[in-house]
Amino acid sequence: MGLGGSLIVAIGSQNAYLLRQALKREFVLSCVAICVLCDVVLIGAGVAGMGALITEAPALLLLIKIAGAAFLGWYGWRAARSALQPGSMQAGAETAAADRRTVLTAMLAFSLLNPHVYLDTVVLLGSIGGQQAGMGRWYFAAGAMLASLLWFSSLGLAARYLTPVFARPRAWQILDVVIALVMWSLAISLFL
Repeated sequence: MGLGGSLIVAIGSQNAYLLRQALKREFVLSCVAICVLCDVVLIGAGVAGMGALITEAPALLLLIKIAGAAFLGWYGWRAARSALQPGSMQAGAETAAADRRTVLTAMLAFSLLNPHVYLDTVVLLGSIGGQQAGMGRWYFAAGAMLASLLWFSSLGLAARYLTPVFARPRAWQILDVVIALVMWSLAISLFL
C-alpha cells in the first residue's frame, strides 16, 4: 500500500485534471471511478505478468509516449490559455458545465495516455508484486489498489474544502499555470 501510494500521490496529469474537475464539481465521482478502475486493472495486469510483456515491446511504449506527449502538450496549452483569462471560472459559480462525455474521455486519456502510468503500475508494481510467493502477489496488488482508491477518493471529495480559496479568479489562474507547467514538463520528460 505504501509503495502504491507513493507512486500515485506524485502530482501528475491525472491528479491535476481530477483536482480541476473536483474544484469545478463536474462529474467528480465518475472521474474518481475512472482513476481507480484504471489503476485496479493496470496493477492487476502487472501482477499477473503483463509488465514483462510491455518491457519486451519497445515499439508499443514509443507509440504511447508520442500520443501521451502530444495530448499533454495540447492540454498544457489549454491550461495556459485559461490562465490568461483568470475571470473565466469560479468554483461553485453558475457557469456552463462541460459535457459529461468530454470530461470522462479526457479523464480516460489522462489515465491511459501517460506512459508513466504503465511504468508505475504495470512494470514497477507488477514486477515487485509478481515476485511475491503464492497469494502474496495478490495481497500486494490489493494494497496498491487500496492506496489508489483512498488517494483518488480523498482528492476528488476533499477538493470541495478548497472552494473558498478558488472563489477568487487569481487562484484559478495560479492553478492553471501550475497545470500547464506540469503538463509541459511531463510531455518533455517523455522524450528525454
